[in-house]
Amino acid sequence: MDLRKDVLERFLRYVKVDTQSKDGVEDRYPSTPGQLDLSRMLAEELRVLGLEDVELDKNGYLFATLPERVPAGTKRAARIPTVGLLAHVDTYHEVSGKDVKPILHRDYRGGPIALPAAPDKAIDPEQNPELKAFVGDDIVTSDGSTLLGADDKAGVAEIMTLLALYRADPSLPHPRLRVGFTPDEEVGGGTKFFDVKKFGADVAYTQDGSGVGEVEDETFCADTAVVTFEGIDVHPGYARAKMVNAARLAAAFVARFPGDAVPETTDGRQDYLHPFQLTGGVTSARLTCLVRSFSEDGLRRMETVLEKIRDELLAAEPRARIRVEVKESYRNMKAVLDHHPAVVTYPEDAMRALGVTPVRKAIRGGTDGARLSFMGLPTPNLSAGGYNFHSVQEWVAVGGMTRAVEVLVALMRLYVERGLPPA
Repeated sequence: MDLRKDVLERFLRYVKVDTQSKDGVEDRYPSTPGQLDLSRMLAEELRVLGLEDVELDKNGYLFATLPERVPAGTKRAARIPTVGLLAHVDTYHEVSGKDVKPILHRDYRGGPIALPAAPDKAIDPEQNPELKAFVGDDIVTSDGSTLLGADDKAGVAEIMTLLALYRADPSLPHPRLRVGFTPDEEVGGGTKFFDVKKFGADVAYTQDGSGVGEVEDETFCADTAVVTFEGIDVHPGYARAKMVNAARLAAAFVARFPGDAVPETTDGRQDYLHPFQLTGGVTSARLTCLVRSFSEDGLRRMETVLEKIRDELLAAEPRARIRVEVKESYRNMKAVLDHHPAVVTYPEDAMRALGVTPVRKAIRGGTDGARLSFMGLPTPNLSAGGYNFHSVQEWVAVGGMTRAVEVLVALMRLYVERGLPPA
C-alpha cells in the first residue's frame, strides 16, 4: 500500500467538505450541519474498511472498533489495552472553510509559496523555518481564500490511512482500537457529549498536533472571563455630566491590559489575557476574554488583574456597573498524564525507532485531550504535521502526514509488545 498516495488522497477529499464550526450556538449540536456531512462520509468509509460497531450518534460523535490483531510469532504482553485514536472534523470558526481549493505544490524547492487568491500572503520560509525540512517534499496549501483544514483533517486522514493499512497488511500487529471523530472542538465543545464509558478505551491520543515529532502532554489551564458594563444613556447633545458610556468603559478596560501579558507579546510558558469578543453600545457592553496559564495559581493572578482594572474604573466612575464573571474551561492535562507515564513515553519510543527526534511540548492552546484526561481517559496529543493552523497560510507536507501514520503503526506495535503498566 502506498501510504503517501492514500493519506494525500484522503486529505484532499476531506478538506473540500465545509465543516467550519460556529461559536455561540446553543440550540443545536454540532453547531453546523457540514460536520455531519463529513462524519457520514467517514462512517461509510469505516464500514468499507471492515470496522465494527460503526455508529454516528445524534450528537455527531462517530465511533468505531478495529478488533485486536496479533499475528502468530509476535511478541505480546499479558494484557493488551484498548487504545483510542481521536480527531475532530470541524475547522476554525473565524476563518472560512467553505469551498476550500487545495493546491499541491510538488517537489518544493525552497522559497516563498504563492497563494493565488492572496498574493500578499505568500508563505515565506523566513517566517516558516519548518519549510526547510521539507525541501523536495510535496506541500499542500489552500489557494489563500480560505484556510486549508489541516487542523484537524490531517489527523482524520492519518487515522483513516492507518486503518486502511491494517486492512491491506495482516502482518501488522495492533491492539483493539477505538476510533472517534468528534465535532465542535474549535468552539470548545468537542467533549460536551463525549461518553468515555461508551468509547471504552484505556488510553487515547488526539491526532491534532502540529510539527512532526511533537508529543504534547501539557496544556494551559483555561478560564473564560465575561465582563459586563452598564452605563447611563442620554442624548449626546445634552450628555455633559450625565452620560456614562458603556462602550468607552469597555475600551478603557481593554486598554489597561498589561502589554506583556497578551498573545501578541507572549510565548512559551508565559500567561496571557486575550480579549476576543466585544459587543454593545452606550447603555451596556460585553467583553469576553480568554485567561490562560499553565498553573491554577497563574490563572488566579490573571483574574486578579481583571478585578483590579474593574475596581480602578469604578473608582473613577462610580455610577457605572462592571461585573467580572469567570467560567472554567479546562485544566492542564499534565496533572493526569504524569500518573500514566507510558502513554507519553511510548510515542516517543515509537518516533525514535523511526529516526524521528521526539519533541515533548506544552500546548499554548486547547485540546479535547485535556478534558478527556480529567474525565478518566488519559489522552496526550500527537503531531498531525500541519503548520499555521487557523490561517489562510496553513500548510502541511505530505511527508509529514506519512510519517505521522508510520509513528502510529510503531506505537500500536509497542502496545501489543509491552501492554500498559499500571498507573
